[in-house]
Amino acid sequence: MTDTRRRVKVYTLNEDRQWDDRGTGHVSSGYVERLKGMSLLVRAESDGSLLLESKISPNTAYQKQQDTLIVWSEAENYDLALSFQEKAGCDEIWEKICQVQGKDPSVDITQDLVDESEEERFDDMSSPGLELPPCELNRLEEVAELVASSLPSPLRREKLALALENEGYIKKLFELFHVCEDLENLEGLHHLYEIIKGIFLLNRTALFEVMFSEDCIMDVIGCLEHDPSLPQPRKHREFLTKTAKFKEVIPISDPELKQKIHQTYRVQYIQDMVLPTPSVFEENMLSTLHSFIFFNKVEIVGMLQDDEKFLTDLFAQLTDEATDDDKRHELVNFLKEFCAFSQTLQPQNRDAFFKTLSNMGILPALEVILGMDDVHVRSAATDIFSYLVEYNPSMVREFVMQEAQQNDDDILLINLIIEHMICDTDPELGGAVQLMGLLRTLVDPENMLATANKTEKTEFLSFFYKHCMHVLTAPLLANTTEEKPSKDDFQTSQLLALILELLTFCVEHHTYHIKNYIINKDILRRVLVLMASKHAFLALCALRFMRKIIGLKDEFYNRYIMRNFLFEPVVKAFLNNGSRYNLMNSAIIEMFEYIRVEDVKSLTAHVIENYWKALEDVDYVQTFKGLKLRYEQQRERQDNPKLDSMRSILRNHRYRRDARTLEDEEEMWFNTDEDDLEDGEAVVPPSDKMNSDEDLMDPISKFMERKKLKETEEKEVLQKANVTGRQSPNFKLSFSSGTKPNLTSQSSASNHPGSPGSPGSPGSPGSPGSPGSVAKSTPQSAAITTKGGLVGLVDYPDDDEEEEDEDDVDNKEESPPLSKKSRLAS
Repeated sequence: MTDTRRRVKVYTLNEDRQWDDRGTGHVSSGYVERLKGMSLLVRAESDGSLLLESKISPNTAYQKQQDTLIVWSEAENYDLALSFQEKAGCDEIWEKICQVQGKDPSVDITQDLVDESEEERFDDMSSPGLELPPCELNRLEEVAELVASSLPSPLRREKLALALENEGYIKKLFELFHVCEDLENLEGLHHLYEIIKGIFLLNRTALFEVMFSEDCIMDVIGCLEHDPSLPQPRKHREFLTKTAKFKEVIPISDPELKQKIHQTYRVQYIQDMVLPTPSVFEENMLSTLHSFIFFNKVEIVGMLQDDEKFLTDLFAQLTDEATDDDKRHELVNFLKEFCAFSQTLQPQNRDAFFKTLSNMGILPALEVILGMDDVHVRSAATDIFSYLVEYNPSMVREFVMQEAQQNDDDILLINLIIEHMICDTDPELGGAVQLMGLLRTLVDPENMLATANKTEKTEFLSFFYKHCMHVLTAPLLANTTEEKPSKDDFQTSQLLALILELLTFCVEHHTYHIKNYIINKDILRRVLVLMASKHAFLALCALRFMRKIIGLKDEFYNRYIMRNFLFEPVVKAFLNNGSRYNLMNSAIIEMFEYIRVEDVKSLTAHVIENYWKALEDVDYVQTFKGLKLRYEQQRERQDNPKLDSMRSILRNHRYRRDARTLEDEEEMWFNTDEDDLEDGEAVVPPSDKMNSDEDLMDPISKFMERKKLKETEEKEVLQKANVTGRQSPNFKLSFSSGTKPNLTSQSSASNHPGSPGSPGSPGSPGSPGSPGSVAKSTPQSAAITTKGGLVGLVDYPDDDEEEEDEDDVDNKEESPPLSKKSRLAS
């Protein structure tokens, strides 16, 4: 049987002065050779791994708090705590620590020696203890000065704390407080304020337990009302006794639990409202106060969770139709605060907490609450639902799928959430944004489980698209029945933008479920109606939705877009935008640029065949002319499949030579004198895979003739566009300065900056002169010649990688002789 006496939780204090749980295990003490001393060891109860290995240092101050806590600091900013399940285990480990340090186990804190001068330390250690002045009215100023002078020194703080504990001094101070209040002795009250504030900074649990006891805590608050820096005392006690009311929504039978709740509320109030804002130096001196509140909350959640009668009554009244609205409001607020308290639990305990709530029927209860008219109750229920979704979305998904087998779609929990999102009355849609985030978490496949027997993703998404998607898209479909949005006010547009954001997420992550829904319900056509909205953010959301679909490069989507001519509203919005250089302009151009760069053939052909007339005058970017070029290249391939297959053979020959062939080629090239080569030839070794010269000549000659005719027409179009068209300075292209000097003037003039056929600079990556590409032969010598056992080949200008460079080559009347350097760059 496991020894529960030694069962502990390990905590560390983070930068925000909050305790982080590091796990649960069993603690032991023993000699560790590596650390050369007695040490505390904690091994995880789950896998036996080492959670903590801490040497018991003779100079470290260990504190024992609340009978089951041991707290200490290992470094300047590294605090540790062990929370024991049983007091007996805490006492055993405390005795071990005190034994190592030579201390009496009856003390609650061991020595604390840090940052003191040798002289001061000697003086403090030589004195037997700190003697407090008699607790009398005329000695309060002396007591206040003693407390203030002790705070800078850790040793003096320790001695002051021991003196306050041993003599029962704090309760005597509170007796004087009542005397001063009765006499209206302001000077005495101000001294008491300084004394009590200083006692807080001693950071001692033993003192806090006295101060926060039932009969003392209100006197502590009373002393802290009389701040000398304020003209009038505060009225904190009046607020706590008359204004703040303890609402016991379900009777709590355990008096210890009730007392713990009162204590925690009041101590939290002291920390947040009564104590002055601590300075940077005082912040660390209140760490024990933070710990006191933290562990109290953990204890409260545990005690409530173990009280089955309490939780049963809570959920019974929540779902009872006879419960009046005010009572239900209080019950929901209690449950919300209960869930917030659970965030202090360690992961294992939080698992048990939410499992308990699930077994008690929290989700059916939330369903009832969300169906009510009270906005405040629904808001609190939404917060509770967010705790559940963030903690365990699979639990929520499992519930709604089981629920669908029994109930109609209208009352399903997820549909209630969607309806509240749609009907949010907040002009800024704050609640709708929160609910949309929860829905996104629920439909995110990344957090769905897959087991051997079933896949949560398949089951839940099938359920969601069958029972819930029509509710989500209802506002979208209702508002897009005509060519323009029926309602185009700001709040409606915000809601539709939220819905589109979730649908875009679904397109990216749900594959065939959303594809079937979009195509069957014609969703994209309805979404593109919103391109006509006066709100730019909504039009951009619609465009982003279409862009996400095109980005999938799915031919099912592409055929759907072409069949319904869905580029029409996009082109119309582009033309209506006119010459404005804004986000809409850039986003639409980027979408067409994507189609061109990715060579989406079906969409390229569709756009050019149906919308070229509307787009041909757009010349401040080369996107649309580039699309036209892509389209014409596709047509060339379709008209002459033999040429296309021959080009494939050449490409394979050029790029798939083995290492030995490459070595032979390089040796042959370097052994060949440049005068032995014809001008402008690219040199490639012969291959037995090549067709004969005669077989290739015919298709090449026909191709070059067609190409020459086509480019003559293209140049005329470009010249016309550059004379009459709009030219934006933001999109101008310029030549590099490395143009060959012996190119003819005709060649230079025919290549306009920014035209699709303009050449890259000789040294630019991917240009005809860059390494890795093959130099082009002139159109006049478009034949394959053989010289010295080497074959010169043409490189086809409509290859995908080199299409922008073709016009430059075709316009040369004759090529200059190649130097060795230029051939290396070929």
